[in-house]
Amino acid sequence: MSIDDAIKKMSEIITAACGDVEIKAVKMSDEEARLSVYAPAADMQKVKDAAFQPALDMLKDEVDVQVFVYDKTTPH
Repeated sequence: MSIDDAIKKMSEIITAACGDVEIKAVKMSDEEARLSVYAPAADMQKVKDAAFQPALDMLKDEVDVQVFVYDKTTPH
């Protein structure tokens, strides 16, 4: 799986868990990316739970997508 495919897949998983999110993706390398996810405070845990296992599964494909979830009401 390419890093672009991994970012797309993880973004779809996150938006399925919570439609009211803002996602900022940064490619660190060809195998690593960081997603900053801004979600309503009430949905932060739901997003973390949805992203946890897929992120671990992607590591098996040697693709590391780190997901950081923030409260969207806090200025960023």
